Amino acid sequence: MAKIGLLPISDGRDYVRRDVTEHVDRAANQLATVLRDAGHEVVTAPEHVSSNALATSQARWVADQHPDITILHHSVWTFPHFTALAADATPGPLLLVANIDPKFPGMVGMLAGGGALDQIGRTHERAWGDLDDPEVQQRILAKVRAGAAVQGLRGSTFGRIGGRPMGMYTATANTDQWMRTFGVDVEEIDQWEVVRRSEHADQTRVSAARAWLEKHAAGVHYDGGILTPELLERQIRSYYAMRELIDEWNLDFSGIKGQPELTANFCTMDVAEAFLNDPYDWEGPKETHVTSTEADMDAALTMQLLKLLSGDPVLFADVRHYHADKDVWDLCNSGQHATWYAARSSDPAENLRHVNLYPEDFYFPAGGASVHHLAAPGEMTFARLTRQDSEYRMHVMRGGFRTYDEATNKQMMEASSWMWPHAFASLNCTAEEFLSRFGSNHIHAVPGDYVAELRAVCRQLGIRYDGFGDAV
Repeated sequence: MAKIGLLPISDGRDYVRRDVTEHVDRAANQLATVLRDAGHEVVTAPEHVSSNALATSQARWVADQHPDITILHHSVWTFPHFTALAADATPGPLLLVANIDPKFPGMVGMLAGGGALDQIGRTHERAWGDLDDPEVQQRILAKVRAGAAVQGLRGSTFGRIGGRPMGMYTATANTDQWMRTFGVDVEEIDQWEVVRRSEHADQTRVSAARAWLEKHAAGVHYDGGILTPELLERQIRSYYAMRELIDEWNLDFSGIKGQPELTANFCTMDVAEAFLNDPYDWEGPKETHVTSTEADMDAALTMQLLKLLSGDPVLFADVRHYHADKDVWDLCNSGQHATWYAARSSDPAENLRHVNLYPEDFYFPAGGASVHHLAAPGEMTFARLTRQDSEYRMHVMRGGFRTYDEATNKQMMEASSWMWPHAFASLNCTAEEFLSRFGSNHIHAVPGDYVAELRAVCRQLGIRYDGFGDAV
């Protein structure tokens, strides 16, 4: 949840301020209650902003609390230069909120102050309305989530394990551009570190992890060649190697190249990637650690934004196949889908009973287990950061995951790579629009509707929002 700085702004005339102070207090307390009831922490400036000096001093006081987003609250007419001065002293995302009340023209103050910020080029968001209205509350909270996500990126570090995979331009990004646009640094780590460190994983923990998987998964289908207990343990060891790298290098999110070096000569990273993205592993609950396969940088960045917005594990997949008869896409990629998506349950055992560990297919001669399941149905938001002529844009669309009867599900999964995880996605746009415009082979999703938040994220980051279908 976010830490929010709240600056109540008042009128600059003492003879007016005397009569509106109680209203400003009441309105600010109401807004703070809405935010706290949603789980956020609120720090309110000690004094109302009613002079140029207070605009700067109170904004600096709030800034010293290191909020994720600062709200300038306009519940009465406010002098626009107060907004400009406060904004200048406020780093990070900024939201202007106005009450709609014919007796107290906060909306006028917001428009005048917001116009001043437009003129000086200060990026900000706006929200307005009756704070008793649930729709107004949701508009404000969506912008708060967006600001917190943008701020949550800044100062973070991405661990890039390996280089560009198989010539994929869309999997690499300019580290200078990342720091300038998103405030994210990139730590380059060789894949040899996964191999080297995996050898030193504690055998007791590794054996316990394998036993847990054998107990809770729907099946572990050893074949004596491509998938053996030894190879599954090597995959578990790779997971522990990644956890060690994450802790040692203070990585906030990661990507693993995998192909072709590890997948041809060591083992696949499927088990490691799935459980890093999960909110649990065999040792209990944990924070999800966004990890993209093929070290896809813009994938991981998209996923980290979606995680910061939603708090849920984020799906990574190839856009593998389009079933035209059903207008449904098969989103399928080796490993990568968090097992949480099998049932989206808080109980790992409930998810794992839908998960099978199958031997890898011919793409990965080093072998290991593929983490097979079908994503549970539900409404989703799909997104992907891509670049056009080196400029970032955010593809966004609504849709959902669908399932069918057991025979149909099996037939559809067998049409591609059966042993990999699948999600049957219905997108609220045409196949023509999607295939003509989408700028990557990888796509990402979280449960729920986060279109409003992603619009706000794009505005705050200064990148182009590119909606598809009804998310335009």
